Amino acid sequence: MNSKRPVNLDLSTIHFPLPALTSITHRITGVILFVGLIFAFWALSASLSSPAGFDAVSSALANNFLAKLIAWGLLSAFAFHFVAGIKHLVMDADIGVTLEGGEKKAQITVVVSAVLIILAGVWVW
Repeated sequence: MNSKRPVNLDLSTIHFPLPALTSITHRITGVILFVGLIFAFWALSASLSSPAGFDAVSSALANNFLAKLIAWGLLSAFAFHFVAGIKHLVMDADIGVTLEGGEKKAQITVVVSAVLIILAGVWVW
């Protein structure tokens, strides 16, 4: 088949619109949450195993920079994933499926997620 369509192989020239970026980020945060469950389940298991385990997890989350960073990262991924999931549910209800509505919902998703991520950072740090 001889196609006359142009082929753009330079990915750096492709600029995605904001709704596409929020949708891609929604998928990425889902993967981050899935992998992050390893840390969350380990912390839950250790904290429920004994009083010493609880003290170890609580001390790590209070004093260890890496543990705080992981906790904040998981909370940030959850916040964005939650807000973008609500956006997708609204789209499934056939609300604002126009080009302008999609752009506006993507902007709202980014702003609300940024606020929640900052609040999570204040809470963790």
